[in-house]
Amino acid sequence: MNKEYKLIMKNDVWDVVPRPKDKSMVTSKWIYKIKYGVDLNVEFKAKFVARGFSQKEGVDYDEIFAPIV
Repeated sequence: MNKEYKLIMKNDVWDVVPRPKDKSMVTSKWIYKIKYGVDLNVEFKAKFVARGFSQKEGVDYDEIFAPIV
C-alpha cells in the first residue's frame, strides 16, 4: 500500500479542487489481493482505484484516461 501511495504522489496523479455544486463526486477505495507463486511464496498487492461508475459521460466528465499498468 505504501508503494502504491508513493507512486501516486510521485506521478502527481490528481489535483485537489473545490467541487462544483452541479457535479457528483467520485469516490475511491483500496483493493487488496494476495498472489501465490508456484513455490508457495506469498505476495500482497494493493491498488487505489476510483469508483467511476457514479459518473455520467458528458455530465460529469468529457475526457477519458486509461491507466497504464
